[in-house]
Amino acid sequence: MLDAAIVGMGRWGQVLVNSVQSTPEAGIRFVAGTTRTLSKAEAYAKEKGIRLLPDYDAVIADPAVKAVVLSTPHSQHAEQVIAAARAGKHVFVEKPFTLSKASAEAAVKACRDAGVVMALGHNRRFLPAVAEIKRMLAAGELGTLLHVEGQMSGPGAAGYKAGMWRADREESPLGGMGGMGIHMIDMIINLCGPFAQVTVDSRAQVHPAIDDTTAMLGRLKAGPSVLFATIALAPRVWRVALHGTKAIVEMDGQERLRFTPLEGEGWVRDFPPTDIERAELSAFAAAAAGGPAYLLPVEEAIHGVSVFETMIASAKSGSTLAVP
Repeated sequence: MLDAAIVGMGRWGQVLVNSVQSTPEAGIRFVAGTTRTLSKAEAYAKEKGIRLLPDYDAVIADPAVKAVVLSTPHSQHAEQVIAAARAGKHVFVEKPFTLSKASAEAAVKACRDAGVVMALGHNRRFLPAVAEIKRMLAAGELGTLLHVEGQMSGPGAAGYKAGMWRADREESPLGGMGGMGIHMIDMIINLCGPFAQVTVDSRAQVHPAIDDTTAMLGRLKAGPSVLFATIALAPRVWRVALHGTKAIVEMDGQERLRFTPLEGEGWVRDFPPTDIERAELSAFAAAAAGGPAYLLPVEEAIHGVSVFETMIASAKSGSTLAVP
């Protein structure tokens, strides 16, 4: 059993705790935690059997804590990962990993140097429908991949008020990218490989503080073109479609695949719902125990940050930029 601390006990931190705290077979439990305003977490911590610690330094100094789970503002991730690694703690960090490729590389190096596992919370990698798309690609069932379309949108920015960190443009560049769209960027990397270039238009049409509409035209290193959007003030949607010479496969929501072949009959298949937060934390615990490597290689984690950083620069410059 991996004894972990939750750092950041707001809404998402509690989602992570709730996914495993009553499930011993997950292989991880939260024994300690800290958050910005401790008084707000006292009742929840008592309910879940979590010892509240005064700050992050106390967390990584606690010998009973073998791993940290970071559900904190984006700009804090790199420094917190490095500090945890130097203290000998395994690290699970929520997305986006960091806000620059250089800081992502520094965080990964710190974990490698310390011999600890670092896992990034792109939970959609654990969906059965995604595993099926990867199988189809490997089997050549789509033919030559020509084009990818992705969208992850939702109404979350309607709740972003002045003073909240998510309503800060420094913490939420490109609006919905940090909270939502980065998941789709990772999904495209996971399924189709690295990006070569991006052109981004990102604007605030309605929201007073952050961009609510972000769109990207890109190209992958393997050749396919990409169309992507994340909208922070719209009904919730998850959609990714891969267009090949033999067939199209579309993921419509997290549990449904639609297959349209060039010839013959197509199909629609529904997959059972999956607790992807439990799956990712359990995979992290297994990797920390010396089991299978975590499903998201750190090189792909770094590349996802590089894509995000390049998207930010493209939106500012209005130019097409290569992804380093």
